[in-house]
Amino acid sequence: MMAVEENTELVEFLRRKIETIGGITFAEFMEQCLYHPEFGYYTSPRNRIGKEGDFFTSSNVHFLFGRLIARQLEQMWQLLGRGEFTVAEQGAGEGHLCLDILDALAEEFPEFYQAVNYCIAEISPDDQMRQASQLQRHVDAGRVAWCRLEDLQGMQGCFLSNELIDAFPVHRLDKQDGELQEIYVVNSEKGFVEDVRPLNNPAVEAYFKLIGTMLLEGNRAEINLQALSWMETVSKLLHRGFVLTIDYGYPAEELFAPFRRNGTLLCYHKHQTNDNPYQRVGCQDITAHVDFTALQKIGEQHGLASLYFGEQYRFLMGLGFLEALVALQMREADPQKAQALRLTLKNLVMPEGGMGDSFKVLVQGKGVGTPELLCARRIKDISMPPGMF
Repeated sequence: MMAVEENTELVEFLRRKIETIGGITFAEFMEQCLYHPEFGYYTSPRNRIGKEGDFFTSSNVHFLFGRLIARQLEQMWQLLGRGEFTVAEQGAGEGHLCLDILDALAEEFPEFYQAVNYCIAEISPDDQMRQASQLQRHVDAGRVAWCRLEDLQGMQGCFLSNELIDAFPVHRLDKQDGELQEIYVVNSEKGFVEDVRPLNNPAVEAYFKLIGTMLLEGNRAEINLQALSWMETVSKLLHRGFVLTIDYGYPAEELFAPFRRNGTLLCYHKHQTNDNPYQRVGCQDITAHVDFTALQKIGEQHGLASLYFGEQYRFLMGLGFLEALVALQMREADPQKAQALRLTLKNLVMPEGGMGDSFKVLVQGKGVGTPELLCARRIKDISMPPGMF
């Protein structure tokens, strides 16, 4: 039997840490697995995204995803008065989304392209090198730079993230006999195992008050406290503009629904999913679905008004997905290639197996009023070309 891949240095680091203090919260375990400065999944060199990696993102499916987002950004630029405009992206992966957005701006909106400053906040030296290689043309044009989050203080523009928050460390909770309990990780002869302990974290209790719901008896769930602090940080950095968040998740009432008994934690390795975060330590992605109610409510507390929330398919349709698909197909003379294109792009908008409804889009604004965004165009107002799907 082949040994399961794992980072032995990270395993040893975690075992020593646990032995020293008698156990760590699952949130601390996940933090180290993903973001340990030397051995973490996201900080050490490896192929994470794409065919040779562990998962795909929407920007890997087709460049149209980024081109449609570029249309929304251009309207945001118009709404802010057509001056200098910063797009700040955190968690940019290999830079595909940035590349597709900037390619689209250079081609379709050259005036906006000359006004945009695309700033990437990246913690992984390996990813930063990959991004720089992808984006060389736009770097040479002075449109792309790398920064720390704190460098964005006072920015005007749009803070953009695509599949960032789902990989923030989460606290895992059970509710038994009417009491919330937290999952800790401890050592055993067989490896890392769970230890359920009484909850001793007031921030978790405050979280449930914020979202206005509670974990049900016998259920398990993940609580993303870091998402709240991240949204607070973003709101303070943004002087005026927008926050555009794309990720898979649900409103709180659906995320903590009675039927969701085991939570949403999943691990990704070589395009296969599993629910065991204690294997392949440092060598697999660990994620949990995003609570969009929490993001909206904490945003409102810090000056961010919710301007749009909906499924990814609605967002892309509103920005012209169907019209763009028709245009792309008309350029393709080979019928088989046209069909392949259509099937590929369906992944972005189709539910049940595609990304269309599992991914959600939240747009928040600060100091911008309540504009009618392009992405909010109603599907019933879109002419459906016959035979599209």
